[in-house]
Amino acid sequence: MIFITAKFRIKPEHADRWPEIAREFTEATRAEPGCLWFDWSRSVADRDEYVLVEAFRDAAAGAAHVQSPHFKQAQETLPRYLAETPRIVNATVPQDDWSELGEMAVRD
Repeated sequence: MIFITAKFRIKPEHADRWPEIAREFTEATRAEPGCLWFDWSRSVADRDEYVLVEAFRDAAAGAAHVQSPHFKQAQETLPRYLAETPRIVNATVPQDDWSELGEMAVRD
């Protein structure tokens, strides 16, 4: 799978509204057949930063994502709310879901 983590620093005046600002893009991406997950979290250290964790089935699904109309629309509309260019880690990993963190296994 293609595993991506990106950090988005939002302009402070828009940070509280970011989930709503990015809602259409988020919903459309989650509906893509090759999208495994697309989840936003707000940083506890920097309230103006959101972290996006996303995964796509394979390289073809990732390519379909960046060529989609909603991605192109997001490229046009979302940057005006950003304080800087997002930072990204993009890797291909040999799995198709989350693995358990055995070092912190929950035992009944």
